[in-house]
Amino acid sequence: MYKIDAPAQLIEQVYHAILDAICTGALAPNEKITQEGLAEQLGVSRQPILQAFQILKREGFIEDAGRKGVMVTALDPQRLMQLYQVRAVLDGLAARSTAEQWKSDAALRAAGERAGRALIEAGRALADMRDLSARILADMDFHQFIYRSCGNPMIGQTTALHWQHIRRAMGAILSSEVRSHLAVWEEHEAILQAMLEGRPALADKLARQHAESAAAHLARVLTSAHYADKRRQA
Repeated sequence: MYKIDAPAQLIEQVYHAILDAICTGALAPNEKITQEGLAEQLGVSRQPILQAFQILKREGFIEDAGRKGVMVTALDPQRLMQLYQVRAVLDGLAARSTAEQWKSDAALRAAGERAGRALIEAGRALADMRDLSARILADMDFHQFIYRSCGNPMIGQTTALHWQHIRRAMGAILSSEVRSHLAVWEEHEAILQAMLEGRPALADKLARQHAESAAAHLARVLTSAHYADKRRQA
């Protein structure tokens, strides 16, 4: 039997606090961070910070920066484009499968419409808010709603492996001005409508286009002068 150095719940809380800061850009790409600095900010000891760092390193969100601690990894354009290629296919499949499910089951369609409309209303209500975390979460909730509705749990499980990196990319897109928040939710509503109308091919097409559009906007963000300035300042 070994002594527990830090409660698992505390480590998880610290991990999510750091991850949230990375995904929203509060901790910028290439920004150096230390155990001591974060421990002071979060009001915890260094031990849970160290263990959270180990998880974040394995997941590719931070990397060693010599004796100065660690730094936030830069967003890798090539890796993210590859990730979005896979996401586009899976999102299209999920939307197509959901449309097929709802077309043959009126009760499922009615429940899906209630849930989907509520998500879209909640997402649109965030348009004038500066809470980037809430906007990212609302976007994630909509896509995960489709994964849950499609009848194929493997789609959700596959996307879950990379979803935090997609979440970080969402933060880069939504924090910029290259894509309007309301435009994103108009695309979400079009996908939902195609699924409700039982049009699998259209739902697939719109979901793929939505992911491809996000990838294109992300590429613009990562090659912008503003993003380059932020990286140099970190």
